[in-house]
Amino acid sequence: MPELSPVDYAVPGFLLLIVIEMLWAARRAPEKYEPKDTLTSLGLGVGSTVAGALTGGLVLAMALWLYQHRVITIGWQWWAWIACFVLDDFNYYLAHRVGHRSRWFWASHVNHHSSQHYNLSTALRQTWTGFFAAGFAFRIWPAFIGFHPAMIATCGAINLIYQFWIHTEAIGRMPRWFEAVMNTPSHHRVHHATNPLYLDRNYAGVFIIWDRLLGTFQAELDGVRIRYGIVRQLGSFNLLWAVFHEWIGIARDVWRAPWRAKLHYMFAPPGWSHDGSRETSDTIRARWQERQEAVPAE
Repeated sequence: MPELSPVDYAVPGFLLLIVIEMLWAARRAPEKYEPKDTLTSLGLGVGSTVAGALTGGLVLAMALWLYQHRVITIGWQWWAWIACFVLDDFNYYLAHRVGHRSRWFWASHVNHHSSQHYNLSTALRQTWTGFFAAGFAFRIWPAFIGFHPAMIATCGAINLIYQFWIHTEAIGRMPRWFEAVMNTPSHHRVHHATNPLYLDRNYAGVFIIWDRLLGTFQAELDGVRIRYGIVRQLGSFNLLWAVFHEWIGIARDVWRAPWRAKLHYMFAPPGWSHDGSRETSDTIRARWQERQEAVPAE
């Protein structure tokens, strides 16, 4: 019988917290939950679990191969756990950033952003196609340094568990010191927003310091109503469309595009087009900024 991961043990807690938030929403903000949307989130969560079970052994095999060719043996000391966790979180930041800036990886990640609601059930919208996109490469390479794959996997699971609670509007802001160092609901609401100011910001997993250091941080502004989802909303609760719509879009674009543009439609930022007919997050933000600057100061 396969060993359960920390995430498996956390699932009952996830479901309990979702029920508690639903009760809170029913009394204070019923619009925060939409039944079909929540069912789609649950379906994406179940499908992601199945996909992980089918491909997890292959990822582990690759990590073990790297470990067999490791530079040094780091071991299981207490400081190794801390170093591994911090390094894994930085690797998550890099993977997440690339997941928004390259269409190939975005096609795997987009389903996590596809809900126009922001609640704890949204956290369950995990990828089905992460193995196909090869995003795991960002996370397993420390095995080559000398971190054991089991340590890397455990740190990655704890990272994922931490990120569950930040998918809520029920919590405003945490204490200032906590907001300065850690990822929080406030920071992650920004990440899930489609407002031009907020697009492609706050990629953090656990530590928001990576965004602060690398220029991708944006604070949540009071009085700005957040619009959730993706730039071109799905307009559907169809589970399979939520999972595969961007892959289908890539295939269509590559098929129709001139030869010089085919790879760009696969790996350039989402929204890139060879004729400039579409907009990336950078062009959306730049156009919005121009409008802001054109408004005369009072």
